Amino acid sequence: MEAVRKGGREISDQVLIQKVKSGNDHAFRLLVEKYRNDLFRTIYAVLRDQKEAEDAAQEVFLKIYTSLPQYENQGFKTWITRIAVNHAIDVKRKRDRRKEDIAEIDKYDFQGSESESVEAELIEKEKRVLVRQKLNELPPNYRNVIYDFYIAEKSYQQIAEEQNVGVKTIETKLYRARVWMKKHWKEDDFS
Repeated sequence: MEAVRKGGREISDQVLIQKVKSGNDHAFRLLVEKYRNDLFRTIYAVLRDQKEAEDAAQEVFLKIYTSLPQYENQGFKTWITRIAVNHAIDVKRKRDRRKEDIAEIDKYDFQGSESESVEAELIEKEKRVLVRQKLNELPPNYRNVIYDFYIAEKSYQQIAEEQNVGVKTIETKLYRARVWMKKHWKEDDFS
């Protein structure tokens, strides 16, 4: 059983969690102190940026605090690590989207003010919006692999490593996602 030292005696996570649920904020501070470094390392491994990882760690502890009433004694460290990883992935996706948006703005700024290039840019932007909408229609288990392969241009190996699965699994997911798209989408939607 996991425990924290306090005044020479050990306090288990379960005892601390019960105290937090009863409104004892000091008990939560002890949990934060105990797991702060582990969660920071986990988040940093995803984000690779110290400032972002520090901010995300604070947000994760806030999520943990607000989610604690739903915790069902199924392995506290595993539970909080899962929250941390999911939050870090969300932060990374938002950061990557911001980079894409900035790149689009930069691309637009470098083009002249000719009406043809403006019209072409608007058409291209509409297509990107349509592709994003269509991606959201994909079943969740296909959406990430399609985005990673076609938009983020990652290799099968990179995707497999990020999802912690084999390359064959990624190949299968991509194949099934393509079959799903052919069945549900019309080519006219993209012209």
